[in-house]
Amino acid sequence: MKVLMINGSRREKGCTYTALTEIGKVLSEEKIDSEILYIGKRAVNGEIDELVREAAEKAMEADALIVGSPVYYASPSGEVLSFLDRFFQLGGAVLKHKPGAAVTSARRAGTTASLDVLNKYFLINEMPLVSSCYWPMVHGNSPEEVRKDEEGIFVMRTLARNLSWLLRLIELGRKEGVTAPESGPKPKTNFIRFEP
Repeated sequence: MKVLMINGSRREKGCTYTALTEIGKVLSEEKIDSEILYIGKRAVNGEIDELVREAAEKAMEADALIVGSPVYYASPSGEVLSFLDRFFQLGGAVLKHKPGAAVTSARRAGTTASLDVLNKYFLINEMPLVSSCYWPMVHGNSPEEVRKDEEGIFVMRTLARNLSWLLRLIELGRKEGVTAPESGPKPKTNFIRFEP
């Protein structure tokens, strides 16, 4: 099994990377491979299409997706949002019914608002959300400070264990012939209905 993790920070090895790395350590202990794809500055340097293709290829092989973002102005980074808009539009089909989780990092606040934004990508794509024992966030202004956030690190590790458990359940279900539900074509309507 393999988990694709997206690092949407402008800093390749910053606080978001530190949180994702903690998740990766536990996944490794659980004999699950993981990979961190850094999109950060690449997403705004004219590489967005290349990034989306690269991520879609990796997502096809992955069993789950974790998206990490720092908080800027009480929201995920613009880089990760631009990437996710394109990624889910073009490559969302390969992620359907695969577990997803969002992780945020901040010096102080804006994390829950950012989690809400990120989780909506998973929800609209029929991806089960992976939970932890608290909101999946870390606090700190540097990787060193994040490592001192004992509760945040514990939350990351719990998320990884819960993801590992869920992936094993899905694998067992497949072996028993349990398949993902068919949703069929979705009707698209407006909120306002006019009678002829």
